[in-house]
Amino acid sequence: MAADPTTDLAELASWQRGLRAQFPIVLGHPGLVYLDSAATAQKPQAVLDSVQDYLVRSNANAGRGSYPWANTTTALVEGARDRIKEFLGDPLPDRSSVHFTSGATEGLRTLARDWLPGLLRDGDEIVVPFADHQANLSPWLEARDLLARQGVRVRVRELPRQEGSGDYDPQALEGIAGPRTRFVAATHVHHVHGVDMNVHRIRRVVGPDVPICLDAAQSVGHLPVSVAGLDVDFVVFSGHKAMALPGTGAVWARGQRGPAFRPGGWSGTPNTVGIVSLAAALDWLDAAGIERIERWTVALTSLLTDGLARMPAYEVLGCRSSLAAGSAVQRRRSIVTFRHRGIDAQDLGFILFSHGFMVRSDGHCQAGVPDKEGSVRVSLHVHNTPEEMTELLTTLANLQ
Repeated sequence: MAADPTTDLAELASWQRGLRAQFPIVLGHPGLVYLDSAATAQKPQAVLDSVQDYLVRSNANAGRGSYPWANTTTALVEGARDRIKEFLGDPLPDRSSVHFTSGATEGLRTLARDWLPGLLRDGDEIVVPFADHQANLSPWLEARDLLARQGVRVRVRELPRQEGSGDYDPQALEGIAGPRTRFVAATHVHHVHGVDMNVHRIRRVVGPDVPICLDAAQSVGHLPVSVAGLDVDFVVFSGHKAMALPGTGAVWARGQRGPAFRPGGWSGTPNTVGIVSLAAALDWLDAAGIERIERWTVALTSLLTDGLARMPAYEVLGCRSSLAAGSAVQRRRSIVTFRHRGIDAQDLGFILFSHGFMVRSDGHCQAGVPDKEGSVRVSLHVHNTPEEMTELLTTLANLQ
C-alpha cells in the first residue's frame, strides 16, 4: 500500500521551509498560491543570482571569440552539457551528446525533422502517443507527411494505454510492435493525469534495437530521472519547467541506436543566459535533493486527491484507483486535474484566482482534446505547502 502522505510531510517539514524561503516570488506574494508548476516552475534565488552574475561578469557569445569573456561563456555552455549528463545519470557520457533547444517542443520537432527521416524506410512503422501532450504527437505526424512527399510510406501506430490506470499497456503493445517497428515515442509523466507512464516496460516489448524517445518535460526537475534505468535513447525536456529561465531546453542523445543525432542547419547564437540558468537550476535541485522533492510533491498531491475523492461535485481525471487513501497503485506526481460537474473549467479557474489560487484551466494542449473540454490542473512544486492544499480543498468544498 502507498505510504501515508502525512508521514512524509511531517518528516520533511523543516527541510521544506528552508527551501520555500529561497523563492523570492513566493515570499513576495503572501496572498497568492502558485499552482501551475507544470507550465512554468518558479526560480530559486540561486538561479536568479547565477543569471545576474553571468550578465555582469562575462556575458558574450559562445564559440565565436577568443577573448576571456567569450572563452568563459563557451566553457559555461560546454560545462552545462556535462552537468545535464550527470543529472540524468548518464552511464556513458563520452558516447552521448546534449543539444540545447528553446524547450521540449523544439527538441521533439528537431528530432522528427533532422533525425527520424534518416532512420526510416518505405514500409516502416513508428509507435507514438495519441493522448499525451500535442508536442509529442504533431512532430512525428509531420515527419510521416514529409517522408510521404518523398515517396516513403511510414505507418504511425498509437502507443496503447491501459483502461482505467492511464499509463501505457505493454501487453497491447506486444500486439502492435513487430519487425517493421523502428521507433517509439513516449512520455515519462503525463502532463494531465500526473502518472508515471512506466516507460521502462516498453523496452522489454520492443527489444534492444528500437530507439525510444522520452518526453521528460514533467519529470526532469520534479523527480529522479535515470537514463540508465529507463534505457531510452533520447530525453527531451524544457528548462523553464525545471526552474531555469524560459527559452531553453535540451535533447540528451544516447548515440547507440540509429544514426547519430546532428541537428541540421546553422545553429546560430545559443541562449547562453538560459543555459547558465539551467546548469544553476540542476545544481540547486541536486543540493535540495530531487528524491525528497518527489516525496514532498507526491504527498501534497495525495492530500489533494484524497480530499477531492470525497467531494461528489468533482471528477478527477486519470486513474480512479489512485484516489483512495492508502491506494496500492501509484499516486499522482505533482499534478492533479479535475472538473466540477456543474461549473465550467474556465469559470472555476477565475473563481479560484479570486481566492488567491493560480491554476491552469483549459485543454492543457492534450492531443485529441479540444480546449472546450477544459479542466482545472493543479501542479505543485517544493515551495507548496499542506496548508495551501487545505485552503484549496476548503474553497472547492464551498463550491459544491
